[in-house]
Amino acid sequence: MSLAELQCQIAPEQAEPLEDALFELGAVSVELHDGADEPLFEPPLGTHPLWSSVCLKAVFADATQAELAAASLERRQPAPESISVVAIEDQDWVRAGLDGLGAIHCGGPLWIVPSWETPPDVEDGVFVHLDPGLAFGTGNHPTTAMCLKSLAANPPRDQQVLDYGCGSGILAIAALKLGARHAVGTDIDRQAVQATYSNAAANDIPEDRIEVGLTDHPIPDAGFDLVIANILAKPLIDLAPELARAARPGARLLLAGLLERQADEVMAAYADAFDIGIEDTREGWALLSGRRR
Repeated sequence: MSLAELQCQIAPEQAEPLEDALFELGAVSVELHDGADEPLFEPPLGTHPLWSSVCLKAVFADATQAELAAASLERRQPAPESISVVAIEDQDWVRAGLDGLGAIHCGGPLWIVPSWETPPDVEDGVFVHLDPGLAFGTGNHPTTAMCLKSLAANPPRDQQVLDYGCGSGILAIAALKLGARHAVGTDIDRQAVQATYSNAAANDIPEDRIEVGLTDHPIPDAGFDLVIANILAKPLIDLAPELARAARPGARLLLAGLLERQADEVMAAYADAFDIGIEDTREGWALLSGRRR
């Protein structure tokens, strides 16, 4: 079977009716993309905004279906702009999806290695074995990459670590691989709790060295030598009192998931309890690090 993709530019108010129409015309999938380089980094909670210009892509089982759908769109009022149909070459879709997801060098001895890759032949390498999954965190996103680089540069040897918003568990597992004594992970998503336990087992982390639960469970006060939270700016600001209570005097703090333009506001929320500043920036994102007073 040779697939075909219909592409066009639409206004945001056209998205829902055109999605419905294309599925009725036989589309097997419909995707909406940014059509004007207008990223939406952190929309308000409970909202699902679209860009001012939307690129719609619909996949069909064959070119004939796609051409008929394109002709139908051209008759609509108003008609989408720049309607085109392109063939999708047959390929090994599983392998194609894994392209570009090889081993990642995080800095120092630390590497993230997916299961289909052989660990690199490096002396004294520290390897976290992790595959992409439903929970956030594979090492590719700039926020995660900056946290991993910082952990590699400052190994938390014999430390008690809190990973707030643990996702896949990548940061907690990396900390343990780098010598942390124990790690606690917490997340709002049950899928993340399950993913973290599964990934810890895949990395031969003993059960007594990691504990994972939902964020509604209380976190011990002043119990952690390193507190990490890679989430978003607004939750980071709201969590400042709780994360401050979790950090013992002298503890290190790593905050990520915020944009560079949000750094001052987030730092202000932690300034009463931490000496804090920008440690790193990458692709418009910032990593903050601090020390508990």
